Amino acid sequence: MANASGDAGEGLLPGEFTHRASGVHYRLFLRDGRPWLSYERSNAPAGLDLKGEQELKYFVGSGHRGRTYLFEKRGFWFESPVNWYSKKNVWDMNPKSIEAREMPFTLKIDSSCLHCHTSGVQPALPGASNHFAAQPFLYGGIICEACHGDSAAHLASAGKIAILNPVKLSPSRRDSICLQCHLEGETAVNRPGRSVANFIPGEELSDYVTHFVHSLEVGANGRATSQWEALLQSECKKKSGDQLSCITCHDPHSSPAPAQRISYYRSKCLSCHGEGAFASKHHPREPDCASCHMPREKTENVAHEQVTDHRIQRPQVFSERQVREEVADLIAVGGGEVSERDLGLAYFQFAQRGDHKAGQEAMKLLKRAERNHSAPTDSDLHTALGILEHLSGDAEGAMSEYRAALRADPLSSVPAGDLAILEARAGDTQDTIALLERVCENDPAETTAGIDLAAVECTVGDSTAAVKTLRNLLEFSPDDGRAQEMLRTIESHTRRCTP
Repeated sequence: MANASGDAGEGLLPGEFTHRASGVHYRLFLRDGRPWLSYERSNAPAGLDLKGEQELKYFVGSGHRGRTYLFEKRGFWFESPVNWYSKKNVWDMNPKSIEAREMPFTLKIDSSCLHCHTSGVQPALPGASNHFAAQPFLYGGIICEACHGDSAAHLASAGKIAILNPVKLSPSRRDSICLQCHLEGETAVNRPGRSVANFIPGEELSDYVTHFVHSLEVGANGRATSQWEALLQSECKKKSGDQLSCITCHDPHSSPAPAQRISYYRSKCLSCHGEGAFASKHHPREPDCASCHMPREKTENVAHEQVTDHRIQRPQVFSERQVREEVADLIAVGGGEVSERDLGLAYFQFAQRGDHKAGQEAMKLLKRAERNHSAPTDSDLHTALGILEHLSGDAEGAMSEYRAALRADPLSSVPAGDLAILEARAGDTQDTIALLERVCENDPAETTAGIDLAAVECTVGDSTAAVKTLRNLLEFSPDDGRAQEMLRTIESHTRRCTP
């Protein structure tokens, strides 16, 4: 954990590769002691050529599983499009961009992303989750405070005042410390005005975020951060209850050396399963308990990676994979009651992935939450309802929800951008331009807003403004094909400035 992030120059892994889907060749290298990422698509058809470089500021990832890098443009912070995958010893695209046809250069980072890899994460400026006044975090790696809370009193008293000891907390608060980074679920919903980045050790994680999975899902199902969900399904956890936690088997302060791993974890198993002559009779020639009962399997959300199956199953049931049905309900990880608002936002996230039934359920729950609870400051709720109304064809209802979202958070880019499009269709180009200009200024990584702004500027005949908008967009996303084509069309003067 101490090596989870740091200065990119110190953590640079030089290398290069060509991404087949996009044809872009990437190279990571040091020049005059500073780390750089270069990118180039050579021998490409006219209009598809690409060449440039970007200085890297920080690395993220200890290298045990992999590593990526962060860079900055005008105070906005992004993740490198390429990652190093340690298990396969290969460079490849980040997990979301394996099949990308264009270079993804606007992969925004935010405080919640940084929370699990850095320390002293700073709050983002209003308007964009990846916009920071200075560096986005104060310390590389995970320091003591991430698990033990504020150490000021402990240090001031020369150790006489103890720091928070997770072992002395209630089980749910103890487990929350690990789960702030080692739980993801199929989707997660922040409580109003909160996020995991605000979590303070000693508090309940559920007061900050709720994680959801489908009720019929069994096992890890290939997700790289689902160990806790799988453990909850194990007989070991069911029978041990709160006595079994992450720290039963894992020491957060150290890891066993490779030569001691098998014996170390075997001793953890035998602390519960060591009765009688069990240890000598149960497969004495195979001391590695995990190889049979916790096999490693591929992940579906992180390429070139495998994870240990924490269901702790008997070998004969490994192949029994219950397929998630479309009608499966969403439930909170660990059970418990959840609000209509949180459950509705969870279904909404699946609706955005193309699940029509999830969209219907989200609309029902969020409308009920809006009626039954005062939500004037809940921008997330109103934004979700606006998008759902928009998709259903109710433009008037969508505009009403987007305006409510902007009253709650005037700098939110999503409702502002979507409202601008609806106003443009209604013929209000002045308000449309004002809204889209605000989005492009506060959140330039929202490239769709830039394209829309240029299109509206063309509509009113302002080609100079459209060119400026497109060049600004291409600074942040230099391989955006739509922006390139529109810019060529305007600058060639062969056609009018039209969307």
